[in-house]
Amino acid sequence: MKNILGRDIPEYIEGIGKLEPFQGAWTKLKKGWMDEPTVASAIKAKLPHQNKLCDSLEEAIIKTNPVNGITVSFHHHLRGGDDIVVKSISILSKLGIKNITLASSSLTSAHDELIPFIQDGTITKIFSSGIRDKLGKAISRGILDIPVIIHSHGGRARAIKTGKIKIDLAIIAAASADCEGNATGSHGKSAFGSIGYSMVDVRYAKQSIVVTDNLVDYPCIPLSIKQSFIDYVVKIDSIGDTSKIATGTTRITKSPMDLRIARLAADVIEHSGYFVNNFSFQVGAGGATLAVAKFIRDKMKKKNITGSFMLGGITSYCVDMLNENLFKALFDVQSFDAAVSNSLLNNKKHIEVPSTLYANPFNCGCLTNKLDIVVLGVLEIDVDFNINVITSSEGYITGASGGHSDTASGAQLAIAVCPSFRGRIPIIKKRVNTIVTPGESIDVLVTERGICVNPKNKELEQRLKKTGLNIRDIHELEKEVDGITGIPEKVKFTDKIIGIVEYRDGTIIDVIRQVKE
Repeated sequence: MKNILGRDIPEYIEGIGKLEPFQGAWTKLKKGWMDEPTVASAIKAKLPHQNKLCDSLEEAIIKTNPVNGITVSFHHHLRGGDDIVVKSISILSKLGIKNITLASSSLTSAHDELIPFIQDGTITKIFSSGIRDKLGKAISRGILDIPVIIHSHGGRARAIKTGKIKIDLAIIAAASADCEGNATGSHGKSAFGSIGYSMVDVRYAKQSIVVTDNLVDYPCIPLSIKQSFIDYVVKIDSIGDTSKIATGTTRITKSPMDLRIARLAADVIEHSGYFVNNFSFQVGAGGATLAVAKFIRDKMKKKNITGSFMLGGITSYCVDMLNENLFKALFDVQSFDAAVSNSLLNNKKHIEVPSTLYANPFNCGCLTNKLDIVVLGVLEIDVDFNINVITSSEGYITGASGGHSDTASGAQLAIAVCPSFRGRIPIIKKRVNTIVTPGESIDVLVTERGICVNPKNKELEQRLKKTGLNIRDIHELEKEVDGITGIPEKVKFTDKIIGIVEYRDGTIIDVIRQVKE
C-alpha cells in the first residue's frame, strides 16, 4: 500500500505486526481522542527499610530475573560518552539471555560494540530515534532480521504509554542517586543535565535499576527520578564521559559557511512576523542550527524583544539568554552541553521536563504544540520540502529522527537550514532517500545560495521578499546545485526492509531498505 506521500508501505511485517500508513501530520490526531490502549504502571510493593542497594550492576540485573525475549530500555543523555548500554547488554549476554528488544532513546558511536550481540542473537529487535556510525551501517547492511523501528522523541513516549514498547527492564544512568533510587542528572562528577527521556521509562517499566557513580545521602535532590518507580540501585566507578556530550551535532559550529546560513535563518525569523514579544523558540541539533540562537540573541537585544520560553536540547547559549532575561523559562528534556547542569540545578526557571510533556502527541497538549519558531537541521530535503535526517546520501542509517517531526508539526514557523551541497553531494533532491518529516510541516529552507519558502505559505513568501532577502524557487535552486555538483548516481537498494520510520502518531511515513553493495 502507499501512504499519502506515495511511499510503498507493507501492510504487515513479521516481528512487528500490521502497519498503518501515514495520512498527514494531523489527520489521525484531529478527532481529539485516540483508540490505542493506555498501559498501567506496574503495581509493586517494598517493605519498610528494605535495602535496594546492590554491589554490582550484574547483581542488580540478576535480581530482576531476566528472561529470553525481554525489552530493555536506556536513555541517551550521555550521547557519545555513554558507558551503560553496552555494559548492561554484555551482562545479559553472559547470563545467556537471548532475543532482547533494545529500546534506547537513541544510539550513538558509543554503541558500536553492540554489533556482536546482534550477530549472536542476544539482540534481535531495536526501537530508537537514531542510530549512527558502525552500528547504523551494520543495520543498513541487513544484520537484523526484524527491521529497526525509528521513532521521534514524542513518538517514543507515545509508544511506551500505549504499550507498543513494553519495557520489562529500564536501566537508568544517573549522575547522582540515593539508596532508594531518587536520582538526577543535574549534579555529580558525571552531571549531564536533564534526564527527561527516562521519566516515562520508569513509570511504565516492570522493573527499573538506577546506576550511578555518585551515591549521595538520602534524599537525592531534585527528585528527577522518584524512588517509587525504582527496584534496585547500583554504585559503579563511572557511568560515562560527559566531555563527549557536546560533540558532533550538538557542538556549536565555527564554520564560516554554517555561520552564514545561521545568520540568514535569523534574518528570516526577524522578518517572519513571529519575532515578537513572548515568542517561543527551539533550535534542533546540528552546527548551523544551534548557531541560529547566537544571532537571535543579538537581534532580541537590539530590538528589545523578550521571549516566552525556549524548548528542547538546551545549550549554554540558551542558559545565557535565560540569565539575561531574554526568555522567561527553559524547558529542558535533553541538555546538549553538560555545562548547563548547574543552571538546571539552581535556576527555578530552567525546568526539567519528561519527553511525554515535551512532545507526546497522545495527551492534552505537549510543549511542542506551543512552539512559535523552530530551526531544524537537514541531511536531505526534496522539492516538496520533505526532510530526511536518518539516512545518508549513500542510503545508510546515520542520523536521528529526534524531535524533528514533533517540533516541525507544532511550530508556527519551521525553518530548515543546510548547505546546498556537502562535498560533491547536493542536499536538495527531487526525492529524498527517506522521509522523516513531511513537507507540509516545513515553512522555509535556508541555504547559503538562497532561501526557499514552501508554496503553501504565500503570505510569508511575500513578506520576506519585501525585505530584500534572496528568495528562490526550490526547483530552480535544486537545478542550480545539480549543475554545480552533477547528479549523483541513484543509491541501489535490495527489496529487504531493514527499518521502518514511524511518524509521531505511530503511522508509517517511510521504510528503509538494505543498501545494495
